[in-house]
Amino acid sequence: MPMKLLISALYRTVPLFLILALAQAAETPRLKVSINNHFLSKADGSPFFYLGDTAWELFHRLNREETDFYLSNRVAKGFTVIQAVVLAEFDGLTVTNAYGHLPLENNDPTKPREPYFEHVDYVVNKAQQFGLYVGMLPAWGDKWNKKWGVGPEIFAPANAEIYGEFLGKRYKEKPIIWILGGDRNPENEKHLETIRAMAKGLKKGDGGNHLITFHPQGSGNSSQWFHNDAWLNFHMFQSGHAKTNIPNYEFTAKNYALTPPKPTLDGEPRYEDHPINWKPENRWFDDWDVRQATYWSLLAGACGHTYGNHDIWQFWQPDRKPISSARTHWKKAIDHPGAFQVGYARRLFESRPYQKLVPDQSIVIGEPGEGAGHLQAARASDGSFLFVYTPTGRSLNINLSKISGGRIRAFWFDPRSGKSTHIMDLPSLGTRKFEPPAYGRGNDWVLVMDDGAKSFPDPGQPAK
Repeated sequence: MPMKLLISALYRTVPLFLILALAQAAETPRLKVSINNHFLSKADGSPFFYLGDTAWELFHRLNREETDFYLSNRVAKGFTVIQAVVLAEFDGLTVTNAYGHLPLENNDPTKPREPYFEHVDYVVNKAQQFGLYVGMLPAWGDKWNKKWGVGPEIFAPANAEIYGEFLGKRYKEKPIIWILGGDRNPENEKHLETIRAMAKGLKKGDGGNHLITFHPQGSGNSSQWFHNDAWLNFHMFQSGHAKTNIPNYEFTAKNYALTPPKPTLDGEPRYEDHPINWKPENRWFDDWDVRQATYWSLLAGACGHTYGNHDIWQFWQPDRKPISSARTHWKKAIDHPGAFQVGYARRLFESRPYQKLVPDQSIVIGEPGEGAGHLQAARASDGSFLFVYTPTGRSLNINLSKISGGRIRAFWFDPRSGKSTHIMDLPSLGTRKFEPPAYGRGNDWVLVMDDGAKSFPDPGQPAK
């Protein structure tokens, strides 16, 4: 569908700021690390909010019509990055893509097959038309560290560099973020050399045009191996799916405190509609679990966040074997509530100069707590605003002196609906207790407090 017709079709249901984003869809400028080294920016220095979706099997399983449907849905919800794998996990070397093509001749990374990569080109070009960046994984981790899964291991340092250079050259001018790893950790020197060789090849091929990070397996963190590697521009960790209330803010805080500083984010948190610890009898992660992981990490200092849906990453449908009890057709799961709500989080942060945010737990008087109800807080470095997240509606005792100016405007932001409610205006003196509108699991809230002299819009609304 031509872009103008798509915009017209979406206009009745998509917020204005996203329509404007669609209208500017051809603009996918080069990305860089922000001046303070904790966020990502566009080439002109304006903020870039990384809001990713794990679409690991996108290149491998979807045809072009399905790709168009998926990408149009994601841009309408506010996603900015689509994370997908070139050499896919599920028999990605031996089972063809939707058009009957395999990626390599004889599983040789130095011999890519042109027809397969023409389809990858299509997906990348369509994403660019929508103003989306592709978080491109050159290969899933079983191709260099089988550990489990299908494999086979086909990479060593020499051919990893050649393959990386091929990809770098091919997508040099495209909106790409390179993501190495693929749900595996390096366990020996060969693994480390292979990853570093692929990074070298990518940079040789694209001339350093794109950011690079590393996606580890569950509970892994790129900083463990690559913090001092010059090629790694920002950190990625995977808090994973093993249990509820995984404190991903601890991963974020650990990386935030490293020297030299590099941006960080959770590249694979608990997936919506995923059985907890892979066991359906434990319950399934829902949209509250998604929101909890999102706000915990963002307010601990992350440069963005990745959403995941268990049915989407594998693009499950009834004619495919479900992985780990997938149960919902991907075309239905694409509109699960968490996918909308991470977009609301992006709106909230972009309604303020969020790159001024500094994690600060001293905003809340008393212990932030552990477990489901842990409180997470951050403030602008100039005191112009602050956010406090309460996952279960716990009351908040706030140190009002953290806000600059003489008067404060206070709001509740509802992470479920993206709507805000003005609470009151009050002097920026002393302390005050705030009671959220509701309490208990599923009743999470963000307290937003602004310097009353600032002309910020209502939380979650675009700046005027």
